[in-house]
Amino acid sequence: MASFSLPPINDNPDGSWGPSSSNPPEQFKFKDIPYAPYSKSDKLGRFADWNDLSSDGRQNVAGVPVTANVRGGGPGGRRGDRNQAFGSGTASAFAYFHVEDESSFSLVDNKTAAPRRGSAFTRGRGTTRGGVANYGRGGVRGGRGGPVGRGNQAQRGGRRGWRDWEKNNRTRESSVVISPQWSMLEEIEFHRLAKLRLEVDEPEELESYGRLFAYDKSYDRVTTKTERPLQLVDRIKYNTTTSDDPVIQELAGRNVAKVYTTDVILSVLMCAPRSVYPWDIVIVREGNNLFFDKRDGGPFDTVTVNENAADPPQDPAPPNPNNPTEKSAVPEVPSINSATSLSLEATYINQNFGFQSVLESSPPPAVDFANPNPFYGPEETEPLASCGYRYRLFDLGITEDEDIKICVRTEVDAYSPGQGNPRDGQGLVTIRALNEFDPRAQGAGGAPDWRLKLDSQRGAVVATEMKNNSCKLAKWTVQSVLAGADLMKIGYISRGNPRDNTRHVILSTASMRPTEFAAQLNVSLANGWGIVRTVTDLCMKMPEGKYVLVKDPNKPVIRLYSVPLTTFTGDDEDGEGQEEPFEDDE
Repeated sequence: MASFSLPPINDNPDGSWGPSSSNPPEQFKFKDIPYAPYSKSDKLGRFADWNDLSSDGRQNVAGVPVTANVRGGGPGGRRGDRNQAFGSGTASAFAYFHVEDESSFSLVDNKTAAPRRGSAFTRGRGTTRGGVANYGRGGVRGGRGGPVGRGNQAQRGGRRGWRDWEKNNRTRESSVVISPQWSMLEEIEFHRLAKLRLEVDEPEELESYGRLFAYDKSYDRVTTKTERPLQLVDRIKYNTTTSDDPVIQELAGRNVAKVYTTDVILSVLMCAPRSVYPWDIVIVREGNNLFFDKRDGGPFDTVTVNENAADPPQDPAPPNPNNPTEKSAVPEVPSINSATSLSLEATYINQNFGFQSVLESSPPPAVDFANPNPFYGPEETEPLASCGYRYRLFDLGITEDEDIKICVRTEVDAYSPGQGNPRDGQGLVTIRALNEFDPRAQGAGGAPDWRLKLDSQRGAVVATEMKNNSCKLAKWTVQSVLAGADLMKIGYISRGNPRDNTRHVILSTASMRPTEFAAQLNVSLANGWGIVRTVTDLCMKMPEGKYVLVKDPNKPVIRLYSVPLTTFTGDDEDGEGQEEPFEDDE
């Protein structure tokens, strides 16, 4: 067995700390090395300072270029931060100096140096235009376009992440109040939804209801110089939820499908990875049937504005319940440019533009589908808007043995004369509208002035709208594809005065094919059907009852909750129901 012998210990005869100076161990040969002064105030943060400048102005060890703003040195540094090495103010006895003299080396460059702009004269407080020559008060100061000048790092809009700590953390509220009685069953992140794929064949049309008017092609010729005022047209258009649709109830009684929904609800689910604002879908399972419903007064009844912008419109912050007199850190947003006001304004614009841009008087004549409008009762006195409902059946089965079909109520707004028979699904048109409120207001998303750019640089306007309203345009495109529309008309509508949200003008109208526009928006219908199939499979595994699919207000996540059957049935359980003066009666 190996023995262990304790090494000799040389104690200090005077009892002080450290080795004895009179009797050092033989293996230590550092008796003549000078002792570096040390004090408790010195910072022991690093054992080697690679940025320390030697006396001849060269870097000691590392080949780091000498800069005027190295840590602890240079005119831009903090005064108390210059000598942070141990024993500040003393000559470093341990500094390493290379034996060879490098001062004789020089770099030979045969390239002619570019003339420096403004190097002969200085402007302002000791700074050159476009460079960093002299430093004045407070350290190195850059001229216009210089390394620390304006517009250098990100051209327009400032540096990325600049003063992020000062920006308000926009914490949104959920679209529905999550009750403690609800139990969460599933949570799915958006990046998982984006990987789903399911190819679906062409649908089968089951029924068609309603009446369509012809689209007025004169609106295609409107320009910013021949703008038209947006009129208030009093018409009735229904946006009934799935369970209240008598046609869907009849089809469910015949068991034509397992899932029933509308194109508005389905488009939100298919475009879920693009959504930022919160939303919720009520799912009811009755036997083997699933019904995807919306709440009255929920987010499906209004149109969002600049949802995907980097700085979307905001609502004024609610008062602090603990300190009602406290002023908000965010400046008060004008009421007409708040997120809620803009959403109601966009809903009003969309409805009235669709009502105004059709020809209600012959010629061309109105086209009646096989059945009249199922929601228009005999007691109604106001005229109906141009709207056709097509009930279409999509097969979500992966194999031939699977019987998973979804019945969707789709809507079209008009038909294009001379494009075929609308009753056979030819020449159908959906009509939507984008709105401009104030290009200089918070939440505008850097949009150009439409009156200046719409005719000359339409591509820039379209690109900005595709960025700021990616989710809204994707939903509109999916709705048009689901309805089998041949064309989608998008009107560009702006306020007559940026400070007045009651008067609007039509500046232009764009016409595009939904499938081609989906490719421009990078909208994948296969991914949307994959999301629908995934949610359907999740709900089919659950027992009969009521469920709510909720988009988290602040995270890219959707959650499935199991809720009591009485949820959303009483007048006091409307979630976040809000009054909507521009919404038609349902």
